[in-house]
Amino acid sequence: MRHGALLALLLVLASCGGVAFESSTSSSTGPPSGTITVFAASSLTDAFGRVGDELTGRYPGAHFIFNYGSSSTLATQIVNGAPADVFASADEINMKQVADAALVAGSASVFATNRLQIAVAPGNPKRVASLADLARRDLVVVLAAPSVPAGRYALDALGKAGVSLVPASQELDVRAVLNKVALGEADAGIVYVTDVISAAGRVAGVDIPEQHQVVARYPVATLRDSRNGRVSSLFVEFLLGPGGQRVLGSFGFTRP
Repeated sequence: MRHGALLALLLVLASCGGVAFESSTSSSTGPPSGTITVFAASSLTDAFGRVGDELTGRYPGAHFIFNYGSSSTLATQIVNGAPADVFASADEINMKQVADAALVAGSASVFATNRLQIAVAPGNPKRVASLADLARRDLVVVLAAPSVPAGRYALDALGKAGVSLVPASQELDVRAVLNKVALGEADAGIVYVTDVISAAGRVAGVDIPEQHQVVARYPVATLRDSRNGRVSSLFVEFLLGPGGQRVLGSFGFTRP
């Protein structure tokens, strides 16, 4: 059979329902459906879990798989070909790495900001009152690694305060810092305000004054090779809209 005749036959069969053409994206006419994978900074773990629940409640056919980690690790994975539909970073540097590799669909948008806080044991038994106290020899202090946004922000804050210290360890992401303090393996660590809130009493927070503070900006983007552009766009649009901002605010994030 000639190619032209074969194509004509397929088109006729398709119009009659005889051939089903599958698509990895949800229908543009029905409710959004399908599963997407969201690569997100570890500090977004609790907030994004709630976002996913709310969206699935509104659109039962839409499902979300979250892969959390340090933004630098996630960006490297995406550039190296890891399958992802959406990327949410704790900094703009790692989003730029993905965008420079031409892997962002359109452009990234900043959807939230965050601030730093010193995490200490409940009741603050070591009486940590400032960044300067972290240089005390009687304290075990942990930070995120400098390659991680939270680690870079911590060094910036310490630099503003004129404090120099050698941490007991440099963790792979900010949640690892939080967990070491919560488990009593460290006396203090620099984390985000949202991390202290998420710890729900397992740690206490010591505020960092405005002159030493660093504001983290969180961008999000749909990725070029997303297998479900409709649900990916739905997720991003929800984050930027009033519903997403309400959820993020309940976990301590602030508007950009």
